[in-house]
Amino acid sequence: MAKRTPLYARYAALGAKLVDFGGWDMPLHYGSQIGEHHQVRRAAGLFDVSHMTIVDFTDPAPTRSLLRTLLANDVARLYPGKALYTCLLNQAGGVIDDLIVYDRGDAGYRLVLNAATRDQDLAWIAPIAERFGAAWRERDDLAMLAAQGPEALAKLETVLGAETVAAVRTLKPFHALETHGLFIARTGYTGEDGVEILPPVTEAPALWDQMVAAGIMPCGLGARDTLRLEAGMNLYGSDMDETTTPLVSGLGWTVAWEPADRDFIGRAALEQQRAAGVPQAFVGLVLEDRGVLRGHQHIYDCTREIGQITSGTFSPTLNRAIALARVKAGVSEHCQVDIRGKRLPVRVVKLPFVRHGRALIV
Repeated sequence: MAKRTPLYARYAALGAKLVDFGGWDMPLHYGSQIGEHHQVRRAAGLFDVSHMTIVDFTDPAPTRSLLRTLLANDVARLYPGKALYTCLLNQAGGVIDDLIVYDRGDAGYRLVLNAATRDQDLAWIAPIAERFGAAWRERDDLAMLAAQGPEALAKLETVLGAETVAAVRTLKPFHALETHGLFIARTGYTGEDGVEILPPVTEAPALWDQMVAAGIMPCGLGARDTLRLEAGMNLYGSDMDETTTPLVSGLGWTVAWEPADRDFIGRAALEQQRAAGVPQAFVGLVLEDRGVLRGHQHIYDCTREIGQITSGTFSPTLNRAIALARVKAGVSEHCQVDIRGKRLPVRVVKLPFVRHGRALIV
């Protein structure tokens, strides 16, 4: 039987179309995926992301040493209230998962992992944490709601109070605060302003109701995917996995090379790949013809196959097909994609496609 979040009854009552996502019953949409997408870009949308895996490390000193070995980015860059996006790598430099780590000061560190990779993540982390003497626990007593969009914070004032929202507004992206029993972070997966809120499971349904009453529209996984793709954000299992490194997945910026003596897991493999020359580039594609770009479609430079789409979709904001792709390094601006045996022209563009509701390509 599939798992269900504390909000399952809420979106089931709203008539959401449900799908299995990593072993969870989750809403794909509530009637109009495109409508939900535009709601987030233009106003505010509400996502239940309580299926994500939350892990707390309560002892700062051994955990800091652990995470500096375990993660490709360096938690030494953090300070209380600051967050970091990073990858969990295997010895070959492959991406086991991508995650966010929060520095909670004396309370330790918080990791938010992907739902579909929970078992493999915890199986990888547990023995290494034991070696460092870093105690941890999974926080299945916490839910997670994401309010995203240009009007999200304004609408949250009637829910969280003007004083709390004023404090949230002072936070820069990838910063968090804890107040009134809530963990509130300026993070998200849409390319829009907003927050992710972690309430106790017992309080999540009431918080959901208040947010909906405030005009924050429930949205499903379908809109979340088109939003993140427009924002040029990777999806684990599509754009990177254990067989690909951050350097070929557009995530080289998440690797902290300095200090040179920090021996994180996967470092040797990444250094070898970097020294040899990264063989592939991670790029954005825009279809110059009618059609839809999808994962696994092959890309050509005239007669030469040069790569493959990792994830693609129809962009509601741009009203055209877009994709993320892994191609041979040095690819030209114009190439072709094979769609059902027909080669159609695509243009290579710099990511992201959309930022804060504004198209960045023509």
